[in-house]
Amino acid sequence: MVRRIGLLTGGGDCSGLNAAIRAVVRRAEQEGVDVFGFRNGWKGVLEQEAEALDLRATRGLLHRGGTALGTSRVSPFYEPDGVRRVQEAMEVHRLDGLVVIGGEGTLSASLRLHEEAGVPLVGIPKTIDNDVAGTDLSIGFLTAVRVASEAADRLHSTAESHDRVQVLEVMGRHAGWIATYAGLAGGADAILIPEVPFDIDAVARHLRHRAGTGRDFSVVVVAEGAQPVPGTLELPEPPTDEFGRPRLGGLGHTVAHALEARTGFESRVTILGHVQRGGTPTPVDRIIASQMGVGAIDAVLEADWGMMLGVDGPRTLRVPLADATRELKRVPEALYRVSEVFFG
Repeated sequence: MVRRIGLLTGGGDCSGLNAAIRAVVRRAEQEGVDVFGFRNGWKGVLEQEAEALDLRATRGLLHRGGTALGTSRVSPFYEPDGVRRVQEAMEVHRLDGLVVIGGEGTLSASLRLHEEAGVPLVGIPKTIDNDVAGTDLSIGFLTAVRVASEAADRLHSTAESHDRVQVLEVMGRHAGWIATYAGLAGGADAILIPEVPFDIDAVARHLRHRAGTGRDFSVVVVAEGAQPVPGTLELPEPPTDEFGRPRLGGLGHTVAHALEARTGFESRVTILGHVQRGGTPTPVDRIIASQMGVGAIDAVLEADWGMMLGVDGPRTLRVPLADATRELKRVPEALYRVSEVFFG
């Protein structure tokens, strides 16, 4: 019988995490299960930094952005004796299992811990990139889309006032969900995403065509991980992070300079960056976070370990972590073609 569980949030922050924490604690308390929250993701597990969570500790969290537990990008598999230290933390705190809230990296590490070390755990997907498979939505995505689409709306008015090209760069390393949704909702005149290599000359022709029909301004939404058709546009070599991965950001400047050179239209750049991660979560982000938090405890009570919660419309799903992390969920061609109807 499950009596004590650990809870952590790992990877990048986003809006809606606190709503999930609140839901986990409330559902657990209903069933007489004690919850211990680890500080700063896997780092807190490795260093055994945990605190008891109850209703009082989670009051007022529903509408707050970020995560009350803190987060980090630490992985047990990149730290000395990481797996053993996770097991030790569970023994010290007498935990029956873990609820792990994270994106693709955190959930992949969770799967390895479960399969290779037998750690009992359940996952909850959160990522503004919305690239975790097995769920329609990940926590944080729709709030990021709201921020990006509002930015596109605001850029429209200043672009029209000055007859400029406004390039809006949004997050999206391997998947263009934010760019596609925000571009479609915000009436972008071109959307560049990782899934569809772009031809900068074709984009420039489209903007010149708009100008020829009396529309002397344009808004171009660019996902940070978008890639040009080979041989059409040279991109600078990006720096790498502590894990050796490219540190993205700045593609908007390259695109703007190339468009200005090809069209003669004055071009400006707005890079939203971490603005997309913060702020008050949308109602739907709060709702799906609450659904997943409650569903995670239900899975824990049934000892249905190695699963991830997801949503399919109003339904809450349980998906094997192995399926959810097998490959990234990318923007389907059909959705991108819908957006193309509006920008040509």
